[in-house]
Amino acid sequence: MYRQASFSFRVRSKQNFNLLQRFEPSNRFQCCGYSGSARRTNEGPNGQKLLPESFPSGRSKEGIAVKGPTIGGPFKLINAERQVVTERDLLGHWVLLYFGYTSSPDVGPAELQKMTKAIDILESKQNVKLLPVFVTLDPQRDSPSHLKAYLREFDPRIVGLTGPVNAIRQMAQEYRIFFKKVEEDGNDYLVESSHNMYLMNPDMEIMRCFGLEYGATELAESIVSEMKRSTT
Repeated sequence: MYRQASFSFRVRSKQNFNLLQRFEPSNRFQCCGYSGSARRTNEGPNGQKLLPESFPSGRSKEGIAVKGPTIGGPFKLINAERQVVTERDLLGHWVLLYFGYTSSPDVGPAELQKMTKAIDILESKQNVKLLPVFVTLDPQRDSPSHLKAYLREFDPRIVGLTGPVNAIRQMAQEYRIFFKKVEEDGNDYLVESSHNMYLMNPDMEIMRCFGLEYGATELAESIVSEMKRSTT
């Protein structure tokens, strides 16, 4: 459906880059994926460390959870209706959070389709309500009106967020999202990025991170499992 929309997706393939974010095994965190590679690593393209080698603060190798998120933080962005949205507006909801950009030629649209299918499965078969949120990594091109039209082609339930470049960069850093422009030719470029899909509980704590290897059905099943675990 997205290929029939009025957006000009470039057909050229996105350059694969071997980046894969790695969390140590725990009851709440799974590996998160960087696009285009099955190799798992903790380094960016220039060798910089994306995550500490040790376990996140407040967690142990036994997977014992403590109150408060290990990654994430406050943010102030703008939704597709040009309204200010902060992390406080998401409190009280189970949230499925994804970072991408509307000009993505392949991985981004596929991940949004997966998100939409998983939400349909959760609502129709499990009677589970989830708030899907899409944060653009390309605020220069992804205006509120552009986001609204783009996301409507996938699912109007998806909340699109954009904002000033510095605000997007700050949120990406807080949520351990790597991204950079590549193949620049004026206003024509791609964005290399990690493709982490976060499940967040109603207290805005990250419960689990899903990578590209998850299909819609497996994603929905894992979300239900995580929700049940959190109530026991």
